[in-house]
Amino acid sequence: MKQYPLPQRKFNTPTLTLPVPSLTRKSQNSEIDELCKLMRRRYDDQQIAEIYSAYHLAAEGHTGQNRVSGEPYIFHPIAVAKIVFEMNMDYRSVIAALLHDVVEDTTISLEQIEAQFGEDVAVIVDGLSKLTHLKFKSKAEAQAANFQKMLLAMVDDIRVILIKLADRIHNMRTLGAMPDHKRRRIARETLEVYAPIANRLGIYQMKNELEDLGFKSLYPARHRVLTEAVKKRNTDRRALVRKFEILALAKLEDAGIEAEVHGREKHLYSLYQKMRSKRSAFEDVFDMFAVRIIVKNQDDCYRTLGVMHSLHNPLPRQVKDYIAIPKSNGYQSLHTVLFSPAAVPIEVQIRTQEMNTFAETGVAAHWMYKEGQANSAQQRAHQWLANLVDMRQDSADTLEFYENVKVDLFPYEIFVFSPMGDIYRLPQGATAVDFAYLVHSDIGNRCLTAKIDRKLAPLSKPLESGQTVEIICSDTQQPNAYWLNFVVTPKARNAIRNYLKNQSTDKTIGFGKQLLGRGLKRYRTSIDNISEASIRALLKQMNIPDLNTLFYEIGLGNHIPSMVAAWLLNAGNQSVEIEQPMQLPSEADPGPLVVEGGEDAIVSLARCCMPIPGDNIQGMITAGKGVMVHRADCKNVSRHQRRSKEWVTVVWGADSSGPFQTTMLVDIDDVPGALAKVANVMSEMDTNIEDIRFERGGEKITTLVFTLSVRDRVHLGRLIKRVRSLKATVRARRATA
Repeated sequence: MKQYPLPQRKFNTPTLTLPVPSLTRKSQNSEIDELCKLMRRRYDDQQIAEIYSAYHLAAEGHTGQNRVSGEPYIFHPIAVAKIVFEMNMDYRSVIAALLHDVVEDTTISLEQIEAQFGEDVAVIVDGLSKLTHLKFKSKAEAQAANFQKMLLAMVDDIRVILIKLADRIHNMRTLGAMPDHKRRRIARETLEVYAPIANRLGIYQMKNELEDLGFKSLYPARHRVLTEAVKKRNTDRRALVRKFEILALAKLEDAGIEAEVHGREKHLYSLYQKMRSKRSAFEDVFDMFAVRIIVKNQDDCYRTLGVMHSLHNPLPRQVKDYIAIPKSNGYQSLHTVLFSPAAVPIEVQIRTQEMNTFAETGVAAHWMYKEGQANSAQQRAHQWLANLVDMRQDSADTLEFYENVKVDLFPYEIFVFSPMGDIYRLPQGATAVDFAYLVHSDIGNRCLTAKIDRKLAPLSKPLESGQTVEIICSDTQQPNAYWLNFVVTPKARNAIRNYLKNQSTDKTIGFGKQLLGRGLKRYRTSIDNISEASIRALLKQMNIPDLNTLFYEIGLGNHIPSMVAAWLLNAGNQSVEIEQPMQLPSEADPGPLVVEGGEDAIVSLARCCMPIPGDNIQGMITAGKGVMVHRADCKNVSRHQRRSKEWVTVVWGADSSGPFQTTMLVDIDDVPGALAKVANVMSEMDTNIEDIRFERGGEKITTLVFTLSVRDRVHLGRLIKRVRSLKATVRARRATA
């Protein structure tokens, strides 16, 4: 093996000198020797010498450590370094790959790494090292904290996540030695987190391998059955693919287009996902073969698309132009599906060689540390990484951040337009509120309604690709807790939660103070007349730090105000309640609680009776939920009427904003088209159908139970009147409380 001299470099701290480790296995020599030979194609002798030095340091640190399989641990960092090299990354990335576990698993420190290999390598290794010095309440919290540390580190240096993906690839390749429960846990994490990250960064080659390895480890029996099925079908399809390749090449040659045509195998995990999502058998989803056409330039891509459509008829709505509108990870290609004479659909991808290279290796395709500047795909990746910082700031803790990132990695997306023609990407299922917060948080906070393709639409309506979305704002509008039921993007969800939290804290404290004032009024006194000593005694007894926290707890319904008033007047003794009212000056009546909108931290609408503006209502203090608002005729009101200490007077605000959910029952004749007519009336009346179920109401009569979103009692009354006018309607009414 060729010996490489240790690099001579000057640092502010002394250079670390380590003895050459004794190699107990000849194969260790051959592994690093093979890696060094490969690296000579790209790196100079000085760079290879530094890599070799990093190997010595890693081998020394991991001496005596073995993997679960029994092989020396040093084989793992060597394998990761080889994967990193194959990703066309710079030599410092290879060094960091060799050292990625030494801080976590050995006595070697970051300071030693920085002294010998520089700050860049030390920062990457730090981002890859787990938080071993902190204690966590659970494994889930530790996992989330380590994940957060790694993601925030890769915001500054994207090499962190690329090396982590290489690390995960090798761990998945060698997962067989792990116990079953660990193997399944690691495989599930790979499918839920790391494969989607590779997809988000456009590294499809790595994403596909992670998915297939994760699938094999998590569902080995399903993987085995599907693999055998694909092998059998591929044998039948090879002749068809070859025939199409010859025909396509001939047509392209006639058109003067130089191209390569390759058949490609279906990705195993994607087949499995399609079978699950469509609840279909293998024969139903494995219904097409796929080819990829590589051409010289972008113009040839579109010319080739025309040639393919002249060769066979394209299937409707299956042409996708990811060149004009790339995916969020920078992926570019033309997709189309042709219907062949053999009655087998042909999926065709058309792209340039540069697009194809990027599709395989993503942000590592043209490595920015080698070229000196980032390409558009890398800029997209950095933009996404920068968004992670905002997401972390908006998340309450590491677990919420971890879950938000998993949602943000959702692979399917739609494209919508602003009225000015700007293109915005959103996850599938996103609504106008998600769009509003994507444009600007202030627009999201003030959005009142939306126009989709110039027509008014509910804020909760899911958007579709190609739609133009206009947000109508109002200075008096504010985020509604009801929005949390339908928004899908972490940005929108966190913005709404934070706004409500900031707004509701003061409101809850004020409401709690109001409720306690009512309780003290029973004794003809007020909080101002209670001595500081009595207040301190009660706070100490209840283990509450200050008076505002007490108000907050009362406002949330965690303490009954009349009981707290009694304890206050008894100097904090919770075992005694004063029965005789005290003759002290009374304070002004604070008045009823005003219900302005749907729900917030201190007001919830009861599901048992589903009150809407216009109903007579009554409020009940409920632990953890503040005030639960019921219809006055609700059975739960009469059932608990004697518990007077827990009831509070509530009224609807003059500008109560919805929508509000309620239940409507419609008995219809069992005739074709009756349901469609009822649904059409609801649509015309600007009413959202949230849920529907069917009940047999009698002979030839069906009862439809609708959960609807309406503005108020007047809106509901008009709707019922319209439904009653239908010929098929036997009876229509609101559900009883």
